[in-house]
Amino acid sequence: MMGSGKTAIGRALSQRLHVPFLDSDAEIETAANASIAEIFARDGEPFFRRRESEVIARLLTGDPCILSTGGGAFLAKRNRKLIKKHGVAVWLNAPLALLWDRVRHKDSRPLLRTANPHATLSDIFADRTPIYAKAKLHLAVSQRASIEETTASVLELLLTRPDILERLP
Repeated sequence: MMGSGKTAIGRALSQRLHVPFLDSDAEIETAANASIAEIFARDGEPFFRRRESEVIARLLTGDPCILSTGGGAFLAKRNRKLIKKHGVAVWLNAPLALLWDRVRHKDSRPLLRTANPHATLSDIFADRTPIYAKAKLHLAVSQRASIEETTASVLELLLTRPDILERLP
């Protein structure tokens, strides 16, 4: 979900693991020379989702990395299959109140440009939670946990998957 900490935790995790941090939204913006909000406004969400899948496929078939995807990327079955084939999905499961606290003052969220952004976020949360629950690894995000603590928790989760990350002596 937007506001769950994908970027902050992804960056911290990439530093700890010494692999690149990639953000599919940033890659899309670079390729389109436009912001996500501009792409949504100009071309619509279906167009954006197609480009998103293309970028995710390209990034996942490259060198090992930490890939942060936009909140809607995991909704597409094709993206879930790509992630499962080339890595593992980690769901940063943050409560709605925390998500709202983190996104309510940002105007960079095109899906929340509505008359009632809190209600919109609540609806998105309700719709997406069952799909996010399909991720192989789940982490309950605590409002009190620091980025470092949350990153350490993600590392512990990843260590349960020796095909993804191995513990070194």
